[in-house]
Amino acid sequence: MDPLGAPSQFVDVDSLPGWSDAYEAKQLDCHQSPIEKAQVDVRSPFPYRKDINEKIILWKGDVALLNCTAIVNTSNETLTDKNPVSESIFMHAGPDLKDELQKLKGCRTGEAKLTKGFNLAARFIIHTVGPKYKSRYRTAAESSLYSCYRNVLQLAKEQAMCSVGFCVINTLKRCYPLEDATHIALRTVRRFLEVHGETLEKVVFAVSELEEATYQKLLPLYFPRSLEEEVQSLPYLPADIGNAEGEPVVPERQIRITEKPGLPDDASDEEGLEADLSFIGSHAFARMEGDVDKQRRLILQGQLSEAALQKQHQRNYNRWLCQARAEDLSDIASLKALYQTGVDNCGRTVMVVVGRNIPVTLIDMEKALLYFIHVMDHIAVKEYVLVYFHTLTNDYNQLDSNFLKKLYDVVDAKYKRNLKALYFVHPTFRSKVSAWFFTTFTVSGLKDKIHYVESLQQLFTAIPPEQIDLPPFVLEYDARENGPYYSSYPPSPDL
Repeated sequence: MDPLGAPSQFVDVDSLPGWSDAYEAKQLDCHQSPIEKAQVDVRSPFPYRKDINEKIILWKGDVALLNCTAIVNTSNETLTDKNPVSESIFMHAGPDLKDELQKLKGCRTGEAKLTKGFNLAARFIIHTVGPKYKSRYRTAAESSLYSCYRNVLQLAKEQAMCSVGFCVINTLKRCYPLEDATHIALRTVRRFLEVHGETLEKVVFAVSELEEATYQKLLPLYFPRSLEEEVQSLPYLPADIGNAEGEPVVPERQIRITEKPGLPDDASDEEGLEADLSFIGSHAFARMEGDVDKQRRLILQGQLSEAALQKQHQRNYNRWLCQARAEDLSDIASLKALYQTGVDNCGRTVMVVVGRNIPVTLIDMEKALLYFIHVMDHIAVKEYVLVYFHTLTNDYNQLDSNFLKKLYDVVDAKYKRNLKALYFVHPTFRSKVSAWFFTTFTVSGLKDKIHYVESLQQLFTAIPPEQIDLPPFVLEYDARENGPYYSSYPPSPDL
């Protein structure tokens, strides 16, 4: 209450509903069923984190009215921009704010500067300058907008602030597409909270009615409020989700800084190239990589070093991974041809492939490859085993050797290194012959890892029956062919 007894126009952030509150109420009303176990294992690069969600508030209102430690003002480089956000902040802060801004002597695009809040409920104002957007300079605009959000958060951390109220930094005047800018804003805040979450208690996104729908649509991608919402949002993540800090990354435009950049190209041999790679610095510019056209020429000439080849393969795999995260793969997931189950006797993750569930002639096999990468990327970082059920497969379920070769060539080195066994269950004579040719002449590194398993009893010596979800038709087939041993073991309800 003010001295005249009128209610205050300022809004206390602690009184605002959190990002998770409305969703939890909806879940209680709807009594939604839990998602299937196979789907839970397909994790997003922005996994469900209740502790982070509790810090997030989406509020439709004027950022100048927020009673929090600091609010964000979006302006131009002379800090004199006239936009709805700035004008409201100046009006509520009073004339002292203009006097203090003159002492700052402007602010560069992407930077953040601090002033007092004066007559505002907020103690501080963090001023930042968003980029002007032109499609031909999109990369520069993305990097600058990222810097705005990151520098605001860094300043809040350095000043030990408890809460920050963000306006939408990209103004209409600067022509930045709202949805593109919102992706950058949300992922930057998310990545910062993952590392420095203990330094901030609340982050408020203050939006207008025009902006609210976009934030409502994109927030679940970066701040999923349940495992179910995480899985549902995953196909809608963009291909570029930035690096570990949310910063945009453009591999094709990276360059390499060498020890002696003045040397002509013909003075560097394979040994020199490896030496150059060892001198790459830690700064973002120094981490950039070499001339792509030159590397391709060296590959054709057989002169590129093993280290450079590995880096190029890693870049190629990362492109597949980004595409896998962006594609809608729900049709492939519904086949339940690939899923995670328990662990084997050595404690290694068990992945199951059901051959009969792969209608090779009816589905897009490139999407199948993307789905495999999507599911397996986080599994393959540790030791794992594959169980392939060849049970009752026919010509319509046979994976082509060219597809398998492409899969083997695309996947990261960790897949091959950490795969410890491939159990080939219920093989036929024809499938054994095909597998022998494939592992002998195409991917010889896989040959010693294949174990042919004629019965489930044999499989259970390596993987306990309670640690593997078996399709019902596999149980029925095994009981019919090999007797009723373990045939009473209940099938997974998910299958």
